[in-house]
Amino acid sequence: MFDFVRQHNRLFQFILLILILPSFAFVGMQGYTSMMGGANAGVASVDGRKITQAEWDNAQREQADRIRRQSPGVDAKLLDTPEVKHQALEGLVTERTLRAAAEHQHFTPSAELVSARFWNDPQFAFLRNPDGTVNKAMLAAQGMTPSIFLERLRQDYAMRQVTTPVEGSVTVGASAPKLAFDALLQQREVQLQRFDVKDFAAKLNPGDADLEAFYKDPANAAKFQLPESAQIQYVVLDLEALKKDVSFTEEDLRKYYAENASRYGVPEERRASHILIKAERSASADERAKAKAKAEELLAQVRKNPGSFAELAKKNSQDEGSAVNGGDLDFFGRGAMVKEFDAAVYAMKPGEISNVVETDFGYHIIQLTGTRGGEKKPFEAVRAEVEAEVRKQLAQRRYAEAAEQFGNIAYEQSDSLQPVTDKLKLRIQTATVQRTAQPGAAGPLASAKLLDAVFGADALRNKRNTEAVETGPNQLVSARVVQHNPARVPPLADVKDKVREQLIHKLATAEARKAGEARLAALKANAADTAGLAAAVTVSRAKPQGLTRAQLEAVLGADASKLPAVVGVPAEDGGFVVARINQLQPRDAAVIDDKRAAQQYASAWARAEGQAYLAALKSQYKASIKVDAPASAASAP
Repeated sequence: MFDFVRQHNRLFQFILLILILPSFAFVGMQGYTSMMGGANAGVASVDGRKITQAEWDNAQREQADRIRRQSPGVDAKLLDTPEVKHQALEGLVTERTLRAAAEHQHFTPSAELVSARFWNDPQFAFLRNPDGTVNKAMLAAQGMTPSIFLERLRQDYAMRQVTTPVEGSVTVGASAPKLAFDALLQQREVQLQRFDVKDFAAKLNPGDADLEAFYKDPANAAKFQLPESAQIQYVVLDLEALKKDVSFTEEDLRKYYAENASRYGVPEERRASHILIKAERSASADERAKAKAKAEELLAQVRKNPGSFAELAKKNSQDEGSAVNGGDLDFFGRGAMVKEFDAAVYAMKPGEISNVVETDFGYHIIQLTGTRGGEKKPFEAVRAEVEAEVRKQLAQRRYAEAAEQFGNIAYEQSDSLQPVTDKLKLRIQTATVQRTAQPGAAGPLASAKLLDAVFGADALRNKRNTEAVETGPNQLVSARVVQHNPARVPPLADVKDKVREQLIHKLATAEARKAGEARLAALKANAADTAGLAAAVTVSRAKPQGLTRAQLEAVLGADASKLPAVVGVPAEDGGFVVARINQLQPRDAAVIDDKRAAQQYASAWARAEGQAYLAALKSQYKASIKVDAPASAASAP
């Protein structure tokens, strides 16, 4: 049989080709389609236009970047929740709806309106230099050129025109805001009587039989159960571990310093003024020729009288932002301007005037008016910084090889972590972990991948090393279980104090509720009996006086048609509060006066009208989201 195959090798190759190609074509095309479909998959649509997964991902990144700029200390985990991601999609759908409405209603703001909004709107102040020029470096840091920024501004202005007329049409009388805020901020004079759990707990002393009965009650078993855990040893391979073992000479440090001298100094900045004659590259040849001729004419005038540069810029430059300042662009770093402009400026000497420079914006005449920075720090001043960078780079070069060794040794000698520790000069660490990361866990111990590997069948049963798990960038970890502790209810003796605490709290809660309800019934029968009630205080939504939200709403929502009125509310800690309402008082004018009340009422009403109109537009343009909302978002009011 095998001889036949060897003798007819070409025949068998042909047969295999016939069998394999169709299946490869099917699977390969299916895989390609699947791969392309991921980023291009539709997650929503507006006006018949698809919103893709890639666009949603980009919206999430922009939303996260915006939140980080506004709140630099925000927890990164909060930006990656399903709810926050879905908010980004909803925002994208809203934006596309408003854009569709703007297009259909032909809202196209003029360049003058857009420019006026930029120069007058306080929210863009950070993009305006003190001298009134545009901070192009700040735009570049956000990944935008001036043209991209202006286009976004134009679109935003057009979308605002869709809802602004609706929101601006709201008118309110004097009575509606007064009634609304009088009800919202009404004050009530009350006397409180609290029945605190701690007061009843101090009087309770359950016996051993009571403790044992409470402990053995199946309903309480989960309260005392110790979760499954594992005591582990683990070894971490990362750049920090490898940095300690790299070697270099003083000559290596000085060589690195010389090769990267620009990093160890103050970056050079240059100040320039320019005269711009606009001519987009898409313009006709005739238009561009006229613009260039105009620029050459102005250049000739400047060359004859360099002192007239600022005056000529004010009269002739078509850069609205800098023309009013004689063309001055203030200081900027290398790369902040478009390529041709940047190259010209950094090739000039102070006071020099360039030839006509062509860019995407048109034709420029540039005058270099100043330079600063560019100083180099001496090696001794930055030696520690250089050494740290050299260590990091050497560790990064070593990491790929070390990672392969780490994975192989941990797997091949799986009965101990000592071999990989000795080979790579690492150290064994210990910890007790559970199947899910515990609050406060950090680094590898917060990695779900590592915990899944630790609680895998082979690691638990055979006490073998886990495979090398990537727990972060340039970080591998292998762990082994030293002792596995299944979930269990410990003996009563081990948790007796906890059992006593919980039993006392349960009994004290019942006693506090019973006493509070009895006092409530007595007050309802005889409201004049004020024994035990505290001194009267005035409460409102602006002044809760220590009441919880539920207690405050109960007091403010109680029927006060006949006073005094009495209400009782359970406390959040299990206690009970009784309140005697003595009288009603008008809202405190210091909290909000009639003028501000009218403004806030009108603002809230305008937002409501705007949201209602937006909902109608979404219906009109058939806006739909094809991704299910998270449970918490779907159930939110």
